[in-house]
Amino acid sequence: MKTRKIGSACKAALAVAVAGSLFAGSAQAQLGGHNVILVHGFMMDDLSNPPQSFEEVQQAGADNWRAFWLSRAEARIDWASDGRVEGKIAQQAYQQIRQISQQGLCNNYCILVTHSTGDLVTRYVLENQARWLQAEGLPPLKILTSIDLAGAGGGTELADLAMSIAYNDSWYNWPVKEAVKAFTGIDPQPGKMGVVNDLQTNVARNLAVSPNSIPRLRFVGGGSSYGGITKPFIAGTDDGVVPTHSACGATTSEGIDSCSNSITLGGKVTSTNGPDGLYYNNYPVLMSEGLSHGGQINTETGNTAVPVINNVSVNGLQVDFASRTYYQRAWWQLWGKGDKYVEVPGSDQTYMSSLIYTTLNN
Repeated sequence: MKTRKIGSACKAALAVAVAGSLFAGSAQAQLGGHNVILVHGFMMDDLSNPPQSFEEVQQAGADNWRAFWLSRAEARIDWASDGRVEGKIAQQAYQQIRQISQQGLCNNYCILVTHSTGDLVTRYVLENQARWLQAEGLPPLKILTSIDLAGAGGGTELADLAMSIAYNDSWYNWPVKEAVKAFTGIDPQPGKMGVVNDLQTNVARNLAVSPNSIPRLRFVGGGSSYGGITKPFIAGTDDGVVPTHSACGATTSEGIDSCSNSITLGGKVTSTNGPDGLYYNNYPVLMSEGLSHGGQINTETGNTAVPVINNVSVNGLQVDFASRTYYQRAWWQLWGKGDKYVEVPGSDQTYMSSLIYTTLNN
């Protein structure tokens, strides 16, 4: 990733388009001249009611992205959450990337947009797709970068708890059980947890972790989900599902409060508990203190975005969100400029996906 001179320019749009099937067929569905592929996150309904056909999996995948991204992507990689990443999920993913390769959709490079567990699935696909496709005489997909919204590549403590409850369903665990049920949609049982097995922090952090040449751009929220009942069980700050250490791409699962050591999730410029290190080629771009897990891909507004790594070129994609700094005094501060803050101006008037869309189409 090459750094360039800092500015505050706000560009225009990440254009992409998917219909209810694998391919949208729209030549206009692009970001910066590159086709976009969507990879959805964990679908809790798959645990309580496993899909009976791949058509059901595809329909759920389309519905997941409908609020914003569905009409703005060229293809999707849909997968069923009752499977494991290295098993059923990999098989489903391969059948779709095989079609994408045959169609030549990534001949001019594609951009991936992932949500939640889609981050982990994508990491596994990126590590293996060249070998899979070349074994069949097909060209590997050319991927420019991946835009990871609320990425769960580092796992979540909720999955750790879910697996623990599955094997120790004692009455005194009821507060934990309620939080876990909000996350999984079921009373955890051995053999029925699907991809939740892979979302355990230690499992996720040992799955497809070889250094990868494809940059991962991370977008991070700190709001609530499920009425806030999951928050006490997640290390550090979180979006109600995914801990900040996972969403930022931190190299350890220790609880942290921000993707930066000098900017809080709310944009205050001060010393804070950030990551000791980031996975290779992982770049936290924007944080938003009030943004919920699902808010990353729907039309949730009212949340100020905070730039972390900005004004850089990633494989030719310009990451240049508008930014401003300002000072704010607390009511009790009678002198001085107050505390320094940084933000993307006007970001509270739009939603995260739209902000990304309207900035990264260079």
